[in-house]
Amino acid sequence: KRLQKLRNIGISAHIDSGKTTLTERILYYTGRIKAIHEVRGKDGEGAKMDSMELERERGITIQSAATYCNWKWQDHGDYNINIIDTPGHVDFTIEVERALRVLDGAVLVLCGVAGVQSQTITVDRQMRRYNVPRISFINKLDRVGANPFNIIDQVRQKLKITAAAIQIPIGLEDNLKGVVDLVKWKSVYNEGNRGESVIEKDIPENLIKFATEKRQELIETLVDVDDQLAEIYLNEENPTSQQLMDAIRRATIANKFTPVLMGSAFKNTGVQLVLNAVCAYLPNPSEVENNTLDINHKEAVVPLVPYVKNPFVGLAFKLEDGRFGQLTYIRVYQGALKKGAVVTNTKTSKKVKVPRLVRMHSNEMEDVDEVGAGEICALFGVECSSGDTFTDGTVAYSMTSMFVPDPVISLAISPKVKDAPNFSKALNKFQREDPTFCVTYDVESKETIISGMGELHLDIYVERMRREYNVDCITGKPRVAFRETITSKAKFDYTHKKQTGGAGQYGKIIGYIEPLPNVEDDKQQIPSFESRVVGGHIPSQFIPAVEKGFRDAIEKGGLIGHPVKDVRFVLLDGQYHAVDSSELAFRLAAQYAFREAFFKANPVVLEPIMNVSVIAPIEFQGTVIGNLNKRKGTIIDTDVHEDHFIVTVEVSLNSMFGYSSDLRSATQGKGEFTMEYKTHQAVLPHVQEELINEYKKRKATEK
Repeated sequence: KRLQKLRNIGISAHIDSGKTTLTERILYYTGRIKAIHEVRGKDGEGAKMDSMELERERGITIQSAATYCNWKWQDHGDYNINIIDTPGHVDFTIEVERALRVLDGAVLVLCGVAGVQSQTITVDRQMRRYNVPRISFINKLDRVGANPFNIIDQVRQKLKITAAAIQIPIGLEDNLKGVVDLVKWKSVYNEGNRGESVIEKDIPENLIKFATEKRQELIETLVDVDDQLAEIYLNEENPTSQQLMDAIRRATIANKFTPVLMGSAFKNTGVQLVLNAVCAYLPNPSEVENNTLDINHKEAVVPLVPYVKNPFVGLAFKLEDGRFGQLTYIRVYQGALKKGAVVTNTKTSKKVKVPRLVRMHSNEMEDVDEVGAGEICALFGVECSSGDTFTDGTVAYSMTSMFVPDPVISLAISPKVKDAPNFSKALNKFQREDPTFCVTYDVESKETIISGMGELHLDIYVERMRREYNVDCITGKPRVAFRETITSKAKFDYTHKKQTGGAGQYGKIIGYIEPLPNVEDDKQQIPSFESRVVGGHIPSQFIPAVEKGFRDAIEKGGLIGHPVKDVRFVLLDGQYHAVDSSELAFRLAAQYAFREAFFKANPVVLEPIMNVSVIAPIEFQGTVIGNLNKRKGTIIDTDVHEDHFIVTVEVSLNSMFGYSSDLRSATQGKGEFTMEYKTHQAVLPHVQEELINEYKKRKATEK
């Protein structure tokens, strides 16, 4: 019974579609906060969920924030809802990824004017990856040029998901009065100074014809995805509102359909109906299938059942560094977590005591003694990293981890003051919090290098170091994460001989390297090593040494010193010497053999290609497209609306630096763009020559 009244939902969408504003209204109507503050409000407070100072200044969400609330749904009693408000910028993709990994349902917010934008498509892909059912909310219907039905068409075409409106707006833009609920066949108005009272009336005369059409469209759409409703429809009966609600719920949970709601969070219209829809159409924790891997039984898949009596299993999905040490967010999948209990971290097999258990409300917390299955809570003082599984020690389960995209851009960074103790402390903290943020030390140039998902991503971290750790940093010019690979097969036959006094070094290896076939860009291929040595020509204890030599060699390619990807190293034969052969000898032999073969195998430099989408007013279309052509972009799609156009391009990241200032000056500050990593592609031959010469010069000056 407890589970039937529980919902775990995320609110995600493109930048500036109004996610945080919507969450703010939800918290206000459920009585969690006493007053509403706007995201870029005049009172300087900032929205509740944007608790970081930086978020309030820039008016964007950086970290996902968690909270929970109670909602009294008219005749159905109290519902507990855990909400996670996620960022929209592509630079913080991992935050959305983590949230969707542990949630049961989501609200996809769409802007009533712009509709499906580039980041909406990314979020949609993440929802599909974790099979998260969603309801859609078309926000900002008070803006000029809002056209909700146009957007439903976009959802059907671009996201390729069956969708239909379950509400229609009463008036648009400035005359937005309320909405008509097509399922209950009533019109709903929000009254009171903040829209807190919801009033149901009959549908206005002038809308009845239009509402009937749309209700018919809703039924016809549902008939395609739900068999029970199809039977009623084929018997030529008119379904009751209860039958309609059940059909929407079945189809939504099966991920075949998304109901579309309408309103405006800023103007306090239609938000309570979103809460009703969350309770009515999104699944409770027992209706979602969560699986785990049993380590003791060769990682067999085990379904998890959200019963309190079963052994405890939970997943740490997010770490934060609070005032009281490390705060770990945990989703409890099975069993219960009690204060003072001892839990085991499956990855390290360490046992930890739970000193303090809290429920989060943005950045404030409330202590609780016990958390049941299906809930989200946070622990204090437990050392772990993001994506670890906790159990009560009776079972060894490991939840599958999340998908972490590769970093695309890097910066050299150094503190202004030479020995700043907080510098490395801050970098270690950020790395633990955020799997997409990597820190490496470049031995050759003696610099610390940070890499992440975009310029904004790294900017925010440099800024946070200044604020939270008082470390002023100097940053270098951004660098692109190039890769190298080979395009043909090359054989090697290499003997490593070194004669010194006493035992020398000797190792001979024969084999070939070849390119791995390309796969879809979602899966990353790890360079593979294969040994086909027979008859003991190389003793088996030296084969791992050959592999280690190969792994060492691919960290720095021969062309421009970047990592090599998509290669297979096959060892066929070799020779050894009873006295002089050692692990070191074979390791060095493998390194030199790979380097020699690498240049025979037609090596190429790969660069990251970004999927860029630009939105700007129509009068600047020529300038924008001209500028993208100058940057050697490939135009994939142009979409022209009444007053603005959207162009989607594939451009190499290397030629995208400084684009934001170019775009602003070309469009009088009205254009905006988003970009995300798509794949790595070979660079043009003349670019490759430039890169290689530059690398050689750099090496020469270092010597």
